[in-house]
Amino acid sequence: MPQGPDGTALGPTVIVAADQHETSPLIRDDVARRILPTAGRLTAASAAWRPLRKLLVSATETKMPGLWASMLCRKRFIDDKLLAAAEAGLDAVVILGAGFDTRAYRLPSLQGIPVHEVDLPANIARKDAALRKVFGRLPETVTLVPVDFETQKLAGELGKHGYRGAQRTFFVWEAVTQYLTEAAVRRTLRTLSAAPAGSKLAFTYIRRDFLDGTETFGARAAYDEFVVKRRLWHFGLNPDEVDAFLAEYGWHTVEQCGPAEFTDRYVRPSGRDLPVSEVERSVYAERR
Repeated sequence: MPQGPDGTALGPTVIVAADQHETSPLIRDDVARRILPTAGRLTAASAAWRPLRKLLVSATETKMPGLWASMLCRKRFIDDKLLAAAEAGLDAVVILGAGFDTRAYRLPSLQGIPVHEVDLPANIARKDAALRKVFGRLPETVTLVPVDFETQKLAGELGKHGYRGAQRTFFVWEAVTQYLTEAAVRRTLRTLSAAPAGSKLAFTYIRRDFLDGTETFGARAAYDEFVVKRRLWHFGLNPDEVDAFLAEYGWHTVEQCGPAEFTDRYVRPSGRDLPVSEVERSVYAERR
């Protein structure tokens, strides 16, 4: 398994697939298990036995309390915004750092809408092989785009793969920004600033006060691994910085969600008792 950012693509999909065994999964996804490699499918399948599922949740929570529900709720939040935008009218969807994201294959509302999935070349190759194994071929509306955000120009690579910048686009940028330098985050936002009015952006970020060690929110193990030891997480924001940061690139923050909002909106109605981490937050923004 790769040790860099390209080695983190499978974990969220394994959690989604395992959570399908719950009576009330926080997100419905019948594709996640199918596109996982053998080890991931076996892990997800074993979670059908409740004691093993509890062990899997416990192992995840040991590193970062609330991580299990946080991953699921952020996906549900983005799905809700994406589905509403698709119903109102979209020209394209661009998923930045797609990993093994399944939205293009499980959300009927996206049928007929061009979807560009962007990720590191190694992840794109793995995703392509998995999709061809499951579906036989890529859906006609889906285009996989290999891009290194740190070294390549996003606009140019998207253009080479048929994306037209004048399209009203929904950009998904889930669990990616922390792996980038601030320079790469800003370059990406400059690229997205060319999107026309009516475009949408849903993204997640890690708190800056977590990255600098001011507050670890009970997730010292995650801080030691991802920030100190492996040095994978670089960029962060604090909640009160988000509006101004996005406004620099012409985006208007519509909603920002953390554990309180996710608990009220998704966890409590499911009847499950799960904590949600404060380390990562989710944002929805629009161009007007």
